[in-house]
Amino acid sequence: MAAPLEEMCEDEVLDFADVCAEAARRAEVDLLRAAYQWAVLHSAERLDPAESAKPGRERPRQLGGSGTPQVTEFAAASFGARIGRSSYAAARLIADALDLHHRHPQLWARVRAGEVRASYARHVAARTRDLEPDEAAYVDAGVAESADGRICWSRFEALVDAKVAQAAPAAAREQEERAAKATFAKTLRTEARGMASFLIRADIATIDAIDAAVTAKAAQLDTETPDVPDDERRVQAALALLAGDDASVDVQLFVHAYVGPDREGIVRVEGHQPVTDDWVRTVLGPHATFTIRPVLDLAGQAPVDAYEIPDRHRQAVHLMTPADTFPFASCTTRTMQIDHTVPHDEGGKSGVGNYGPMTTTHHRIKTHGRWQVQQPFPGIYLWRDPHGAYYLVDHTGTRRINSAPTGAPASSIRSVVELWHAPTGIELDYAA
Repeated sequence: MAAPLEEMCEDEVLDFADVCAEAARRAEVDLLRAAYQWAVLHSAERLDPAESAKPGRERPRQLGGSGTPQVTEFAAASFGARIGRSSYAAARLIADALDLHHRHPQLWARVRAGEVRASYARHVAARTRDLEPDEAAYVDAGVAESADGRICWSRFEALVDAKVAQAAPAAAREQEERAAKATFAKTLRTEARGMASFLIRADIATIDAIDAAVTAKAAQLDTETPDVPDDERRVQAALALLAGDDASVDVQLFVHAYVGPDREGIVRVEGHQPVTDDWVRTVLGPHATFTIRPVLDLAGQAPVDAYEIPDRHRQAVHLMTPADTFPFASCTTRTMQIDHTVPHDEGGKSGVGNYGPMTTTHHRIKTHGRWQVQQPFPGIYLWRDPHGAYYLVDHTGTRRINSAPTGAPASSIRSVVELWHAPTGIELDYAA
């Protein structure tokens, strides 16, 4: 019998939390399965067409996307009441279950196997509901591998948005054209305690330019009023710019375009959602100067005999590892610190294969928090936390490496990698 939670040691509390989290994930999956079976039991075929035609009677409803079967209109009300949710929320749950079963076979298989969280799978189903079945299948194939939680929520949302745009580029362009007409600059109605907000909606290039101008002006004011809080100084900077100060600032956007035979027309602007190449031509084209850079040879970056990291190495590291390398981290900015996996003062080289971008906090945890990390191959990181758990981080995200039961031989571990405890350290046979 397990000890009371209050009497558990650190390792036991972590194991307890692990079990709770797994039970919650399994329950969410089982609820999706129940929602699908409820839809099967309430097929529209059980309705009498003549009776449904009468005023106010129950009718068939298409809850899921194209290609999913219709269900009875009132089915969601009973299901929602039983699980303590509104009819609307229950209908969304049933719709997601139908879409996953009929339009996302790869995701649905991973959901049933307990490999993908229900929340990740449901997000994909909702974002693709207006797509045709073949387009939804394209998104399914593109995100199924990364839907198991190996990347944080914000990065997964960005991945799904990109795949949706690639699956239906014409629809993406139409949405961009509608959005381009929805510009405004206005006072928000939510005023309280003498404060108000002014909101500007424009294309990302314009907003980035405004932000850069305010940042530059605030930095100038910093030398004049060092005791003013940063947020207040930015407000003063914005007011100074509106009063007529020079707001000319150069803004650099990184646009990643790919050449391939399938689903062309979508590019990625760093720090923003994917856009079509038509958007780049019409919005950036008339105002921007483009510098085309060829693909960087990541493997050909010669190391340097110094602690300082050259710019060419930083560029290579960002392209190979655009996100924080700490397990399940979310940061993707270019301003992260570049850590030497093996410290330079312990013989680690300054070269690709011994670098890892991290936020300041994660860098400090790695240095002072008893975490260990190795980089057996460039861009592939194996972390060990202070309690003995292992995590594999690569370009696809983070995966927990299952530990062997207490007393079991290390060779019994079977996951996406095979791991052995060797006298000289950790040996990794990368098989993902």
